[in-house]
Amino acid sequence: MTASSAAPTKGQAALPWALIAAACLGSFAASSSGTTRAPFLLSMSDDLGISMPLVANLVTLTATAWGTVSALAGYLSDRVGRRPVLVGALFALALTLAAQAAAGSFGWVALWAAMGGGCAGAFTGVVFAEVSGRVPDSQRGRALGWVMSGQSLTLLVGMPMAAAVGAFVGWRGWLLCVGGFALLASLCLFATVGRGTAGHMRAAARPPLRRALSRRVLGLLGTGVAERICYGLAAVYFATFLESTYHLSLIEIALPLAVFAIGNVAGTILGGQLADRLRDRLLTFAVAMALSGVAALALFLWHPRLEVSVALGFVYVLLNALGRPSYMASLAAVPDDVRGTVLGLNGTSASVGWIGAAALGATMIGWVGFEGFGPLAALLALAAAAGALWNRRRAS
Repeated sequence: MTASSAAPTKGQAALPWALIAAACLGSFAASSSGTTRAPFLLSMSDDLGISMPLVANLVTLTATAWGTVSALAGYLSDRVGRRPVLVGALFALALTLAAQAAAGSFGWVALWAAMGGGCAGAFTGVVFAEVSGRVPDSQRGRALGWVMSGQSLTLLVGMPMAAAVGAFVGWRGWLLCVGGFALLASLCLFATVGRGTAGHMRAAARPPLRRALSRRVLGLLGTGVAERICYGLAAVYFATFLESTYHLSLIEIALPLAVFAIGNVAGTILGGQLADRLRDRLLTFAVAMALSGVAALALFLWHPRLEVSVALGFVYVLLNALGRPSYMASLAAVPDDVRGTVLGLNGTSASVGWIGAAALGATMIGWVGFEGFGPLAALLALAAAAGALWNRRRAS
């Protein structure tokens, strides 16, 4: 059996649910620290006395810091152990969110937002490495799927919660709430990543960077960039697409966005099950990406009425999320002493994908409009599928 395959076995041990729950909460806090800023763009611009586009640029600033620190933190975790990185990153994230809430100017908000993005990036790659190391390969897809659901819940729960709570306490109060989630997750991880576990202990020797950066790993990381651009094109611009196509108000797009988020959560959880039940994970990922490319063409090129577009958005994000756990489980199939480095680099490649999605989407809107999103997403989905099949051949 290759590193990218997983045959189910009988008598499997129970998953470390306490660790998974703490990791899920931490993923929710890390993702919410930047994503849930969206409902407050206008209020932040009024409060800080700057233009709204300038506030929106915090997304790029946060993503850049996230990707840069993710790679460094992953490598560090392979040298000093994962527990101090995980606990420290979330504790520091809570402090940066409190500092943002207290900042009196945009310059200080931007500084603390960038530092918060770095803290979130330090957490995400390392937590995947820790969970991967605590379960056998045959259960890794489900475990990582549950951890990723914490990020997915940001769209389904975090955004509505931010709007509801922010209506009473404002954007500063909401940042303090997210900081509270991060602090709670830090304490939970302190308890669940116990002393004496592989995630706590220092590596016996310096991890060989050359082994971490194998051709297979680099190929999968490149594939991940294409996959994240595909997802980001819909996640970033789906609301704007509905507003522009059907002339909806912010209140009217709430339900379609909830349906979109449900598709993401359902795809992540179901994808974790498939990753552990089907023999070939990279083939599963490739098929899911190819089907999502077809769904992208239908979503952005055919929109007879709102209900059809919402249904297609659900199918598109479901198919995209369906392959993500298989991809992550395949990427995690490396020696434990370099797993933090590899999954930290995955955070970097994901940030590149998000920045690419924002830039390519804006360019496409200015050039041909949303109709260009379909062919672009389909092309990138096929590129991701081809990359997965190429790496599958190398593994076999």
